[in-house]
Amino acid sequence: FPCTWEAVVSTQSTWEVTKKMSKKKIQKRSKVKPFLKVINYNHVMPTRYSVDISFDKTNLNKELMKDPMKKKKARNMVRTKFEERYKSGKNRWFFQKLKF
Repeated sequence: FPCTWEAVVSTQSTWEVTKKMSKKKIQKRSKVKPFLKVINYNHVMPTRYSVDISFDKTNLNKELMKDPMKKKKARNMVRTKFEERYKSGKNRWFFQKLKF
């Protein structure tokens, strides 16, 4: 019975930003730190949440995750897409800490 795998892209939580902070501090706290993982389908928990950011499938797949330089390049591509979405203000819930 073969296992099926999936490349997962997500972000670690960002820092809180307030109006009284300096521009330099806001810019530093607005950086998004994404991570890429290959996960077994059995370990993925489906939720009703999804983000409509399109990624190039040739840059995000299981084989490219094995090479560290290609993985770093893919992570930088993901970072730029996430930062664009974060700065536009859409999908704010995605960049906030999960509340359990």
